[in-house]
Amino acid sequence: MIDRLYAARTRNSLRNIRSPRTELSFNQLKIYYDEKGFTVNDSFLKSLDLYTPDGAFNYVAYLLADQNSVSIKVAKYAGIDKIELIENEEYGYCSLIKATDRVLDKLEVENRTFTRITGNAERLQKRMLERRALREALINAMVHNDYTREVPPVVEIYANRLSITSYGGLVPGLSCEEFFAGRSMPRNRELMRVYRDLDFVEQLGSGMNRILSAYSQDVFKISENFLEVCFPFTEGYFTSLQQDGELTEQQKVEKCGEKCGEKWGENEIAILECLLQNNNISIVALARQTGLSTSGVEKILARLKGRGAIRRIGPAKGGHWEVISFRARNDS
Repeated sequence: MIDRLYAARTRNSLRNIRSPRTELSFNQLKIYYDEKGFTVNDSFLKSLDLYTPDGAFNYVAYLLADQNSVSIKVAKYAGIDKIELIENEEYGYCSLIKATDRVLDKLEVENRTFTRITGNAERLQKRMLERRALREALINAMVHNDYTREVPPVVEIYANRLSITSYGGLVPGLSCEEFFAGRSMPRNRELMRVYRDLDFVEQLGSGMNRILSAYSQDVFKISENFLEVCFPFTEGYFTSLQQDGELTEQQKVEKCGEKCGEKWGENEIAILECLLQNNNISIVALARQTGLSTSGVEKILARLKGRGAIRRIGPAKGGHWEVISFRARNDS
């Protein structure tokens, strides 16, 4: 209680907390700013408030540096609870901006498109989750998380929903009514400035409006220490999975695996889905979309080729991949 009251009185921010490391580099941050036409130098870093009042690097600088100990976990479960973990990826130990970009790419892969049949027999292409709302929820979690306790945001994907949890609850002084009204009260002003410079954030308070335009307030679970946004999968998604002839790309891959007597792992499914969507995709692009390393992608491609699930047509440059659906061979 004393700590909490003292923190409220002094309004201690990340700007005033010294970085755990004294030697920091910002090459990743410079790349993002260069793309926006900014020139990043020592004076520019100072303008971003990356120093404490006594001239040392602060915790904002630590979060934005090329190397740190902060990692965003993306966990995936087989069911609707946390019993069977099937994937646990870490995105971080780098600039928070780069980590955010990588998690957004991961969510883009996970947020699959399916076909929904309306009452008029009209086919509609829909996403499992509303794309803009999902993006805004993640950005809000990254910007407004309370990093002073070294607890980063967490993304969890279940069989029927996706949740994003940040630490810190509501910003002190902001009521639930004001929160849902889109009142902007940044917990980390310096981070908000960087995310806005790099167009991750369009304008203050607009993210809440985008989320509530697609979902009700019920998707938010607010407690004293945590704020969770829980998005249910779009209505009709599960029905679409059961319709004959309306297989998603993931199901095509899974059927391919079942044909050879095995169930593909999540990484194999992610790679095969990318190949089905773009058979000219490069290994670097595969790594970026799946969140794997390039060496990891190469190993999975070699394994899939060895089992007869895919084959390469043409040379490394100028050729393409072919997914051999329903003809995979289990060589193990």
